[in-house]
Amino acid sequence: MAQPPITRDASPGPGRGSDRAGQVETRGIDQVPDGERHGRPAELFAVWAAPNVSYLSFVVGAALVLIGLPLGEAVAVVLAGNLLWLLTGYVAISGPAAGTAGSVISRAMYGIRANRAVVAVTGWLISSLYLALNWSAASIAALGLPELLGLPGTVAVEAVVVCLIAGATVLVALFGHATIVRLYPALTVLLTVVFVVVSVLVVLRADWSYAPAEPLTGAAHLAALASGFTLVASAPLSYANSPDLARYLPRGSSPRAVALWTAAGAYLPSVVFTVVGVLAATSLDMTDPQRALEGVMPGWFVPVFALGVVGNTVANNAMTAYSAGLSVQSIGVRLPRAAAVLVVGAVGAGLTLFAVLVFDFLTAVNTMMELVVVVTGPCMGVFAADVLLRRAAYDGRALLDERPDSAHWYRAGINPAGVCATLVGIGGAVLCAGASTWSGPVADALGGVNLAVPVGVLGGAVAYTVLARVFGTLPRPAR
Repeated sequence: MAQPPITRDASPGPGRGSDRAGQVETRGIDQVPDGERHGRPAELFAVWAAPNVSYLSFVVGAALVLIGLPLGEAVAVVLAGNLLWLLTGYVAISGPAAGTAGSVISRAMYGIRANRAVVAVTGWLISSLYLALNWSAASIAALGLPELLGLPGTVAVEAVVVCLIAGATVLVALFGHATIVRLYPALTVLLTVVFVVVSVLVVLRADWSYAPAEPLTGAAHLAALASGFTLVASAPLSYANSPDLARYLPRGSSPRAVALWTAAGAYLPSVVFTVVGVLAATSLDMTDPQRALEGVMPGWFVPVFALGVVGNTVANNAMTAYSAGLSVQSIGVRLPRAAAVLVVGAVGAGLTLFAVLVFDFLTAVNTMMELVVVVTGPCMGVFAADVLLRRAAYDGRALLDERPDSAHWYRAGINPAGVCATLVGIGGAVLCAGASTWSGPVADALGGVNLAVPVGVLGGAVAYTVLARVFGTLPRPAR
């Protein structure tokens, strides 16, 4: 028997309900009533900027040079790959329309039951992996801080550092949307100041005439360009949770403003600091990015930079943990939002301890970001196609209706168009993937050229548009 929609987190009273800065948000995936909508699309800029003033941008930029790209081409790849933030912005417009989380909105394209499986992978598992990746980066940067306090560099101290960073992150996610919206503008300013100082120090030492000692040619050159594009594009393709941060906006908010403020907030800092990472690799040994960057800083600034990395990670992972908590509810787990966030945080912290204490961090970055796009790319393509076909006309109440006769039950709880289109996109992406640890037959035939992103995104979007007509599930605007 189908379960009724989760309603435990219904908001109390009029006005903003539980969505107040400094208070724990009690609303989960239930629809935000029109009377409690508030804010302006412009606030989304800082919400997306703070997570993307990022140390990982330095790492990704450096990786482009380390795989053999010359300076000009590496910068071009940064500019092109980050254009995928426009997709993140585009799917965000479904948030104000539906007034609920992206992990619920995706029921429109997958059906009630199938959506649980999709969200379990994209909204929970992959989110947990990203939590671990970002916490690993922050922990590595912060491991020098205990020494300044006279503490030994033991495994136990490293574990405490990981847990403190994870705890701060989960705390922000627990307080929720209004706290994030209020806190992130200040974080954006502070983090930008810290990272601009680092950027200036890097730029002053950059080799503007840099060229690889052994320039790539032919298929190897194309493979490096494609691999670099995939690496950069993997970040925006992982953020199909953008409706979560826009769902409290008034229903009549301009879709164009929602999309552009979201995309701009992520695009600008991502481009700037990834390009700085490119420049860093022209003169520094960025195989060890932490040591290389600290080597150009005055000693007093190193702890400031470490705290900046931690602050950015808290901003990034708080957003991820917040959405992952909503995803846990969307799957059907009967937990309040706050409890779901705690579960996600515990899993992510466990993975982080493994990454920091056992695994090589740079290898983890490259491997994960190369391979995760074979799933996130097709899912983002299907989501964007559904928003386009519906013209973002989503009915939040209908999306939360889990009964067998509901609008999004489709066939036994499965929308065959969405499921098949996603599988088509993933299949194409896997065949075309050319990661360092695994390569598909198409990529092998092309000399290692990785086409997983364009094939996965476009394949998923086109397949969904066609299959929706074939299966008779073509989205119609909600009444």
